[in-house]
Amino acid sequence: MIPDYWHDATKHLSRRCKVMRGLIKTYPEATLRTRGNAFSTLARAIVGQQISVKAAQSVWDRVVTAAGEITPPRLLEMSVDELRACGLSGSKVVYLKDLARHFAEKLVNPRRWPRMTDDEVIADLVRVKGIGRWSAEMFLIFFLMRPNVFPVDDIGLIRAIERHFHDSDRLSKAEVLVYAERWAPWNTVATWYLWRSLDPIPVEY
Repeated sequence: MIPDYWHDATKHLSRRCKVMRGLIKTYPEATLRTRGNAFSTLARAIVGQQISVKAAQSVWDRVVTAAGEITPPRLLEMSVDELRACGLSGSKVVYLKDLARHFAEKLVNPRRWPRMTDDEVIADLVRVKGIGRWSAEMFLIFFLMRPNVFPVDDIGLIRAIERHFHDSDRLSKAEVLVYAERWAPWNTVATWYLWRSLDPIPVEY
């Protein structure tokens, strides 16, 4: 499912920013899509923490093969050794188990999230071990498909801004945040095209 705001967002960004206009023209087929499963989206976000997109996909593929199905009960019944054999670190195994427990014991209620603000969803999710603000923001982008998420701590986003706007000079967090004001209320879309400029293959969590 492509977000219904995508066309309006790309028109707005193209008018406001020459770099965005160029990126949107360069990647005309790139649009945000969701897999539509809250648990697997969060699990993939945990797997992808602090490693490259390619490495994350490789580990995730091994987890899927080993598990057979990505559900809370299945991950809870898998042993630590089984999950470690997929390439997961010990801490990520703990995080995935805690995520599965939160879903299995109904400590989180996915049906509430569409009615909550971005900050409320983040506050709900960071109670799970291993889910910090970045992982929660990936969930906002890839599952809830919120239009104005700016993951300021995302390395790819930072590097793309530095490359396209500052000749690859390093920027402070405050300098990066200036762009969130420039691209609002469509920061999700701007972030998506900046990611594409580094890796043309879209990520889907």
